[in-house]
Amino acid sequence: MRKLKTNELGRKSIEEFKKADKIPVAIISDNIRSMNNIGSFFRTSDAFLIEKIYLCGITPRPPHNDIRKTALGADKSVDWEYFENTEDAIKILKDKGYLIISVEQAEGSIMLNKFNINTNKKYALVFGNEVKGVQQKIIDISDFCIEIPQEGTKHSLNVSVSGGIVIWEFYRKFKTTD
Repeated sequence: MRKLKTNELGRKSIEEFKKADKIPVAIISDNIRSMNNIGSFFRTSDAFLIEKIYLCGITPRPPHNDIRKTALGADKSVDWEYFENTEDAIKILKDKGYLIISVEQAEGSIMLNKFNINTNKKYALVFGNEVKGVQQKIIDISDFCIEIPQEGTKHSLNVSVSGGIVIWEFYRKFKTTD
């Protein structure tokens, strides 16, 4: 084995990324406060062809050096939009036929490994604040809550780590049905 060089990775240009077919998944940040976490969401969304990120409430937005540091330029490739209220972003996405899924530990949540991803549907995945999680009023208007199974002592993951796990699962499901 040999480690690949950067020029051997077959990376898309920003223009190629913008034209590429995306998986029908959007990300909603419900008051995520950390610029590094948002940068990570941009980078993960770029890697797995997410349609768009909706930055809501206190969520920081580009351009900002602390976002760019983690995003490594993905803040330029991935489309995004800002909403003062998370509910407004959700209403627009519901009107466009998206199923709204809050990623949260909640009564009646479905474990990610048990959630049936229908590749004929469009999804908006809501990720919440690092301390408070997804707001209850957002859970109330969500179609589902999904939860990442955890067996350790903490039962808590960094929001950008949760994003990577959940986004990967949706990407994997959509791409294995191509």
